[in-house]
Amino acid sequence: MSLPIKAAFKPILDPGFVPASLWNKAYHAKVARDSRARQVHLALSRPDGMTFRWSGAVLSPGGANDRLTLRYIERLVKFLLWQKGGSRLVVAGAPETAAALAKIYAEDGARQFDREFIGTRIFGEPVSVKHVDRTAELPEANDGAMTLGRNLEGCRIGFDLGGSDRKCAAVVDGRVVFSEEVVWDPYFQADPQYHIEGIHDSLKRAAARLPRVDAIGGSSAGVYVNNEVRAASLFRGVSPEDFETHIRRLFLTLRERWDNVPFEVVNDGEVTALAGSMSLGKNRVLGVAMGTSEAAGYVDGDGHIRPWLNELAFSPVDYREDAPVDEWSGDRGCGALYFSQQAVARLAPAAGYDFGDMPFPEQLAKVQEAMEQGDPRAASIYETIGCYFGYAIAHYADFYEIENLLILGRVTSGDGGQMIIDEAETVLAREFPDLRIKLVVPDEKTKRHGQAVAAASLPPAY
Repeated sequence: MSLPIKAAFKPILDPGFVPASLWNKAYHAKVARDSRARQVHLALSRPDGMTFRWSGAVLSPGGANDRLTLRYIERLVKFLLWQKGGSRLVVAGAPETAAALAKIYAEDGARQFDREFIGTRIFGEPVSVKHVDRTAELPEANDGAMTLGRNLEGCRIGFDLGGSDRKCAAVVDGRVVFSEEVVWDPYFQADPQYHIEGIHDSLKRAAARLPRVDAIGGSSAGVYVNNEVRAASLFRGVSPEDFETHIRRLFLTLRERWDNVPFEVVNDGEVTALAGSMSLGKNRVLGVAMGTSEAAGYVDGDGHIRPWLNELAFSPVDYREDAPVDEWSGDRGCGALYFSQQAVARLAPAAGYDFGDMPFPEQLAKVQEAMEQGDPRAASIYETIGCYFGYAIAHYADFYEIENLLILGRVTSGDGGQMIIDEAETVLAREFPDLRIKLVVPDEKTKRHGQAVAAASLPPAY
């Protein structure tokens, strides 16, 4: 399934990397030369009726073309599933591709993880694939925005739940009057009350600094739909039974305790992007955090958070056949392996380091120390990630309207972070000169209080 890929840059430690952006460009060029090219239309729906649509040209059917088109559409669907979210895929225009996708997303198929995680766990049903003969049979697009954020009036509480601490702030008319971090250890706590009462305690501490509480907004890693917890690593220690009974509706329970004031909780990546948008005074912001994994959030041209998943950690960026395998999903070439502490650890042996079984955060710390000391081995790791990132940004731009890309996370701190940015900008300028995307690092004020203010601003007033 080879295509002529001409990359101006190759990651110094990983020259076999095949950027998704360039593979797709080569595929599109082949389609443009195909006099019998055809249109394919996709509809990705959720049980609540929300539907995302995509249309594009693909190669004429037969022989090697079928394999290339399946690769193109399968990777596209994988990205859309983790970007937009949905469980019902309907295809018009390529019956052979739809049939192959149905096998891939079958119970014993290659994408069993995605079928069950996005489908059953998040949307209550396994991912299904259906072919229809006519485009008119596809469900209509229904992609509404979440009109959350930028509501600063009144007395509000904003909180952010992390794996080692709970951050909470009291905000009056957009001004932080109190903030604190409380250490906790949620990951392996089996008792749901540990989580419920811990969060409630932080809210009470902030409320004590306010004359009243008009609204509460929060952020946390994970997937949240209509304030319900659908999937979140913070609660991994809770049994499935207790999760359904106590955790799934955790924030609805807390809202009742707070006299049903407006109460909204969304993914922390979305709030990070919102905080960056508010700080910059700009919209069309994609936020990417390189930390334990790759996290992301998006603010559209109207300044809205959209009802998407934006889980770019599982979205493919490397299309080579033997790309690194994500041990959780079993898929190859996904973002978490390229933009995270795990990426640093994966590249470390190629750079000449032998860290053995050292935990990933400690490996990152060693590489950061070496970078400060001018070690060229450390520089090669950051240069490689920057090259990956430049090509990945161009790929993301096929799915998002991006004018500003907010970069944060522990991997991007220090001199190594600046090298990532410099290398990514070099790739973008040379390979994708038509893209006008500004790479931005949040200022200290945004880092300290931006997340809390943005979280507090989520709910509309009464």
